[in-house]
Amino acid sequence: MKKRCFLSLSLVLSAFCSIRAQQDITVTNYEVERILGGDFEADDYLPSEVINHPEDITDGILAEVSADSLKQYLIALSAFENRNTGSDTSSATFGMGAARRWAYDKFLSFSARQEGRLRVSYLQFDQDICGMGRHRNVFAVLPGIGPHRNELVFVEGHLDSRCEDACDTECMAHGMEDNGSGSALVLELARVMSRFAFDRTLVFLLTTGEEQGLYGAEAFAIYCVQHEIPVRAVYNNDIIGGVICGQTASPPGCPGLNQVDSINVRLYSTGPGRSLARFAYLEYQEELLHKMPVPAVLNIMSREDRVGRGGDHIPFRQRGFPALRFTSANEHGDGNPGQPGYDDRQHTREDVLGVDTDGDSVIDSFFVDFNYLARNAIINGNSMAMSALGPPAPEDIIVERVDNGLRYEIVDPAGDGPYRLGIRPNTTLYIDTLIDVASRSDTLFFLEPATIYYLNATAVDSNGIESHFTDEKLSFFTTSLKEQPYLSEAGITLLQNRPNPFDEATTISVLVERPVRYSQAFVRVADAQGRELARYSIELKPGMVDILYGYEKHQYQRGTYYYSLIIDGQVYDTKAMVYAY
Repeated sequence: MKKRCFLSLSLVLSAFCSIRAQQDITVTNYEVERILGGDFEADDYLPSEVINHPEDITDGILAEVSADSLKQYLIALSAFENRNTGSDTSSATFGMGAARRWAYDKFLSFSARQEGRLRVSYLQFDQDICGMGRHRNVFAVLPGIGPHRNELVFVEGHLDSRCEDACDTECMAHGMEDNGSGSALVLELARVMSRFAFDRTLVFLLTTGEEQGLYGAEAFAIYCVQHEIPVRAVYNNDIIGGVICGQTASPPGCPGLNQVDSINVRLYSTGPGRSLARFAYLEYQEELLHKMPVPAVLNIMSREDRVGRGGDHIPFRQRGFPALRFTSANEHGDGNPGQPGYDDRQHTREDVLGVDTDGDSVIDSFFVDFNYLARNAIINGNSMAMSALGPPAPEDIIVERVDNGLRYEIVDPAGDGPYRLGIRPNTTLYIDTLIDVASRSDTLFFLEPATIYYLNATAVDSNGIESHFTDEKLSFFTTSLKEQPYLSEAGITLLQNRPNPFDEATTISVLVERPVRYSQAFVRVADAQGRELARYSIELKPGMVDILYGYEKHQYQRGTYYYSLIIDGQVYDTKAMVYAY
């Protein structure tokens, strides 16, 4: 039944607060603090009925995530009118304080239905944001009951909202798409997943301060570093329920005003998060897709976030934790309401749940698609579950060329297999082939010669669930020197960018076969008139040197552009690329 073969960030944020690091980061619930630190006994959190088989959990998530529940959470969040990071904390009905206390109580109500296993807390931190000095994330933890219960798997969404002015604490900032949708998803997964049992500990996190600089997520990431807490995965959800395209949308954008897409969802990541995105994609394809009444399409994106934008996965990635962002394919705006003629909803008081079209004072046309949001919750829940259940990943994979083949060695002192190898040509972001292997080392003979491949490995447990992937290793596979069209005599090749043509971003790569003696090297991008548009200093070390190049805010016109590798002042090679946005 299980698996067979299947075929650098520019984060633009305005400074709305004084710049100083978070101080006095505190978990307000001592029991939760101990759980986060792995200082607890699994027996203390065992449910009366242990449901921990992967298929039972996937089926349970699929059956129990409710579009109606998500709608009710959003109606409740909308009623607080303004969830700005610096808004009122004393009112029972208005502002961030009322919203986070309501979310705290929702977590408690979910826990009460599941024998109190879901433990709730705030993460408090001090920082001047919008004139307020102290802030709180609200979160719940489901303690793991297995040998890796000290490892954490997060799902997060930011609770705060905003209007045109990021520190307007009085406007009607309902923030339904951004990011009531992600907050509702986190709450629903806490409700549904707290019925099950996992090896690792799950964290359901609602952050604050995202709109002013990702501060709430940064505080939690710093806390994990300070307390040496192993974070296995972070699934961030931001703008995850809307399906309508605005007049503007941050690149890669969407088809055009009022176009609808309720099928596609985007996965943004970089570094270790890219392997996590491939893991989430695999688990969806293999565990969930054949069971979905309405299939979704997961798109692994080439950037860490949309052009010029950022999200709460980034502070975790910056500290070495695997983190990715789920976001809708269509966004209603590019988040810049100060631009002339900006009529979209994002980051305005118009980011509401919907409108009353027939005058009966009841919303009958919704901007959030609850069924789409429910599908995205199911996909997140399935990925979280497999992250929390799967075996530890192998430490590494070593790859080397041999005569007519490619030899691999999986480094896994703690395990004895079986394993799967993921094989990806450098022309795609997706794993092209996944093969079962019983041995830690062997030689592959079926690969195409003169082709650049990336290989990684994953361990498989007795239930057929994979671990996370190892880091990818690059190999240029060839059967003879005559079949090396990429490599020059110097062992350096400027490769064709991919994708080409491109409409969001493209990767420019330099393949270095062996050590090179040089003083300075860079890649220069120019237009057809030779005007320099960008320059990237690079280190010519053996392996693949990748540069992610993207156009900022429709800055250039469609057409042909040129990129050159320049070594010690001399143009080594030049190639053309086509911008087709």
